[in-house]
Amino acid sequence: MRAIGVIRKSRRERVSREEFEELLKSAGYEVLAIVEQVREEHPRYNIGPGKLEEIKRLVKELNPDKVVFANKLTPSQAYNLWKELRVDIIDKWQLVLEIFEKRAHSKEAKLQVELANLQYELPLVKEAIRRIKMGDRAGFKGMGEYQVHQYFKHIRYRMGKIREELEKIRAEREIRRKKREEEGFVLIALAGYTNAGKSTLLNALTGESIDAKNQMFTTLDTTTRRFKVRGKTMLITDTVGFIDDLPPFIVEAFHSTLEEIVKADVIILVLDASEPWPEIRRKFFASLDVLRELKALDRPMIVALNKMDLTNREDIEKKAILLRELVDGRANIVEIVKISAKTKTLNELYNAIERAIEYLPKFQRFEIKVTDPGKVGKVLAMIHAMGELLDVEFQEETKIKAYIQTGLIKELTKLGVEVRRLG
Repeated sequence: MRAIGVIRKSRRERVSREEFEELLKSAGYEVLAIVEQVREEHPRYNIGPGKLEEIKRLVKELNPDKVVFANKLTPSQAYNLWKELRVDIIDKWQLVLEIFEKRAHSKEAKLQVELANLQYELPLVKEAIRRIKMGDRAGFKGMGEYQVHQYFKHIRYRMGKIREELEKIRAEREIRRKKREEEGFVLIALAGYTNAGKSTLLNALTGESIDAKNQMFTTLDTTTRRFKVRGKTMLITDTVGFIDDLPPFIVEAFHSTLEEIVKADVIILVLDASEPWPEIRRKFFASLDVLRELKALDRPMIVALNKMDLTNREDIEKKAILLRELVDGRANIVEIVKISAKTKTLNELYNAIERAIEYLPKFQRFEIKVTDPGKVGKVLAMIHAMGELLDVEFQEETKIKAYIQTGLIKELTKLGVEVRRLG
């Protein structure tokens, strides 16, 4: 597939040419040309009429399969551009959905991508119907009037069915999540801009080998794994990457996946420290925008400056200072750490996680009295798996002081031991 890219910039819009080109390549397009314009949005074509004539000439000369806009197009603009250029027209969000389609593997991810696609198409079909009623025979995807009306009904029906299926998956996930909470697991969510290294970090923390590539939107499927920090067992979840101005229809479609961030005890916001500071700043604010949309800014958050192996100490220290100035008073950011998931340089992150969970109600100090000597070994093993042993007194009855997850109390009492919270 061959494409011409179009970028229109204004003072209010953040458009990165490099990121747009990377999106095109990730979707499998050969980029024939990138046309840029600095101006406010034209109501009819998004770009100005003069720039439209330039693109017309390029279309005739290069014969692309599509013209892809980095800006969001209204349904009316998409139709007007198609009538002028006579080639498929898509915008950035349709491009992102094409990438999602290539990367979706699980049933849930495929349903979420289909739902997002249908939500994207719905206003386009409405526009086609409006134009047909006005006497414009533009149609939709080559369809006639009757076919367009039928397709509109099909979209509404299919969206309803997908939401029902996703609700069932969401309910099943909620059951699993509640079980984990009852067991006292600390839940940590990885969040951040696409290609920041979240999947690589999950692998480094857990010893897994989840697919992690240097490309945009590698992860669409939610992955949860166990790992330990200083002997404390936790669960960490990788989530779909963010991007600038993530539209509501994608947030809604991926709600059940992104909900893992909202339900987490601690969020690790991953940033690519090897990028120039303006890019780090842009992607940090874009990530906060998504977290704000999800109503997750109240969660304790650790900001991890990743990929320190691709830069030098002076550079990353300078960026950490700039970021500290930037985050002052924003969200519930508890620490900023410098890491490399690739080289497993994670000590700062381990320390930050340990400090963050100390303030969580899930971890408390308890005294456990064991009268049956045969049960001491099992109790100690459970504490080592789900907490931190503080002290042991071996007398007629064994007294154990431990810093444990509250969900473990139920399992300990099943053994017939006495558990008392310490002040």
